Amino acid sequence: MGAGPWKGKCAALFGLQGVSLPDGVDWKSVYEKKPLGRNLLKNPAPQGTNVAPNPTLALRNLAVRSHAGDYAGWSTSAEEFHYEEVRVPEGVVVCYMPRFSWFTLEQRVDLKAEGLWDELLDHFQPDIEIEDWYEESQVHESIYQLQVQLLGADGQTVISEHVCNPREDLENYSHTWKQVSHTFSSYGPGVRYVHFLHKVKNSFMVEVRSTLVTGSSVKVKPSKSGL
Repeated sequence: MGAGPWKGKCAALFGLQGVSLPDGVDWKSVYEKKPLGRNLLKNPAPQGTNVAPNPTLALRNLAVRSHAGDYAGWSTSAEEFHYEEVRVPEGVVVCYMPRFSWFTLEQRVDLKAEGLWDELLDHFQPDIEIEDWYEESQVHESIYQLQVQLLGADGQTVISEHVCNPREDLENYSHTWKQVSHTFSSYGPGVRYVHFLHKVKNSFMVEVRSTLVTGSSVKVKPSKSGL
């Protein structure tokens, strides 16, 4: 089958209107990879935990071993803090002080390797939607950070960026899952990679208390905002 029929299949599959489908693109490969609308992150639930919309975390053993899980596809690292700032009244003897660590998971998506093509990314600039879920673990008022960058062909130039660093209400002990989402649109030409990085805070005093993440996704939509 020549390039023409595969190009037609891609146009029909993605429902693209007003989008250039140039010669020179391996449309058979694009059709097989189906890059539009699917999650481009590998292993979106590395800690083995899944959530449904507006979930409530069931009771579980809070002594979950820190960093347990299958992290294939992710680069991980840990940064430990010996102590957080804690105001201890004068004369009070403290037997244990909490120890905290940030656990970082990051992943880079090569958009062209996933089947997208230059003209689509540079001229049409389809919406790029990101989503993540983190557990309200009550470990600390700052337990989650997200940084997603759209990068140029050199893998370093930042074309657009979204950062999320929420603060938790420790008075409200709900232990729910919280959704984080963002849509990149009209981000300009040159985007070739998406770098997805999130951090969760864990604590240890007598037992390990972990903050979990799941449902991570990066999706390039077959549409753009305003159309």
